[in-house]
Amino acid sequence: MNTRVLPNIGADASRNWGAYGPTVLLLLSALALCIFMLVPLGTLLMGSVLDDQGHLSLSKFVEFASTPGVATATWNTLWVATLVTLITVPLAFIYAYALQRACLPLSGVWRIVGLSALAGPSLVGAIAFIQWFGTQGVLKSWLGEHTVYGPIGITMATVYASFPHALMLLVVALATTDGRLYEAADALGASRWRKFWTITLPSAKYGLISAALVVFAYSVSEFGIPKVIGGNFPVLAVEIYIQVVGMHDFGRGAVVALLLLAPVLMAFAAEGYIQRKQHASLSARAVPYAPRPDPRRDLALLVYCGVIGVIMLAMLGMAAYTSLVRFWPYNLELTLNHYLFGLTEAGVLNAYLNSLTIGALTALVGTPFIFVTAYLVEKTHTGPAWLRPLIRALATLPMGVPGLVLGIGYILFFNAPGNPLNGLYQTLAIMVVANVVHYYTSCHLSALTALKSIDREFEAVSASLRVSQFTTFWRVTLPICLPAVLEIARYLFINAMTTVSALVFLYSPGTMPASVSILHLDEAGDLGPAAAMATLIVLTTISVSVLYSIATHFLLRRHQAWRQLKR
Repeated sequence: MNTRVLPNIGADASRNWGAYGPTVLLLLSALALCIFMLVPLGTLLMGSVLDDQGHLSLSKFVEFASTPGVATATWNTLWVATLVTLITVPLAFIYAYALQRACLPLSGVWRIVGLSALAGPSLVGAIAFIQWFGTQGVLKSWLGEHTVYGPIGITMATVYASFPHALMLLVVALATTDGRLYEAADALGASRWRKFWTITLPSAKYGLISAALVVFAYSVSEFGIPKVIGGNFPVLAVEIYIQVVGMHDFGRGAVVALLLLAPVLMAFAAEGYIQRKQHASLSARAVPYAPRPDPRRDLALLVYCGVIGVIMLAMLGMAAYTSLVRFWPYNLELTLNHYLFGLTEAGVLNAYLNSLTIGALTALVGTPFIFVTAYLVEKTHTGPAWLRPLIRALATLPMGVPGLVLGIGYILFFNAPGNPLNGLYQTLAIMVVANVVHYYTSCHLSALTALKSIDREFEAVSASLRVSQFTTFWRVTLPICLPAVLEIARYLFINAMTTVSALVFLYSPGTMPASVSILHLDEAGDLGPAAAMATLIVLTTISVSVLYSIATHFLLRRHQAWRQLKR
């Protein structure tokens, strides 16, 4: 009897997908990044160098340069950003030094307090400084004859908002010093200051430079703070808003966006160069540095952290207090009217629900896209040689693109009548995409860091046992990287709730996010509802962070029980 052996169609399909599936997914990821990031930025560039007839021309640059006040706005942007950097980095360095190199009680609490400004939009600090130092402020006499509306207010509020960004970098920089260097210095009888100048500062110099460049770039591109507290003090970020929203001049807006992009890109290019020069500060034989109690040093740093902590909490506290006062500063009776009626009368309560939706969708859509793309780049090897370097370059690009610049690019690209994606404009979907793109780099680097920590032998053993790559990903890689995945989701949600610049050009009246509504409430003079909305955002981000900690605890106990095993 003749029998025919039928081909194993399922096995063939599995092998074909294992061979070509990662390449297909990588191509789709590269296509998405090109459409939603590279093409809008290219459209922005073309919009600035084409005249009204569509011919290449620098006329818009010449016209803008001849506009009165442009040089002043550019100079103001640069010198304020420099001043903010010179103030913020030393303040954050001393605070990070206290956390890492001193024996402080409740050091975890001080760390949370130092990062508390991240819980709300940058507008929270601007509103709080107005309440403290404005014309009706509690401490207005401290400024003497000066006003908080202008460079003083912009500087103070930007220092407050950028402090956590510098602190995070400097805490990491100060955590990677070899303790043997300090032991050798003690054996040689070196003084405390000599150890600081010859060991601590040199080991942290790259962190200091990176923090300075990040703060400078943040200050240059910050929009909400100068819009709320800047008064008549012109800066480039506000000039973009005026050109696009006030005058509907998208071409000139593109020119200003490129001017704003230039110093930010130079700062991040310098940081990339510095990172390439950086050498490992810890060898395989390094000994972790453990600070020893020193009453004089610890007390001085505890007082310093206390002062900084009071200032940080005073900003959040003033915003919350303003939201509970009936009419500042004339009727200080406490009430919930700004929450119950103020937001409803202002017509912006839906903005809070919009932000919740945007934040949730940003986390739910962005987290798997970013992590899977990073996994395909790091753990697979099929496809053309140019594909992975392209995705790495595209993943790095958003780090140097301010939210305002990205928003202008989205207007010029997605608002074009002939664009088949035109239907996305002014929808929640386009704002979700903008958030994922805007914060892509940090999340991508976090995912790569987690994936690089996994030995490649896992994949080799799986392949030798003929276990599919998907099974290895689902049963091994994802559980091991679960902390990074959860952190990416939390990061995306919180930033989607608090960002202003990335969304200020992309909403319609029905899709306005909460952070942008604060800007409009402040412009209308509704300070109580504006503070109420800001406080709602802060409470939401804090609640999500608490839920994240609880979820992380239980999920790690379930999926990473091996971490709890006693050795």
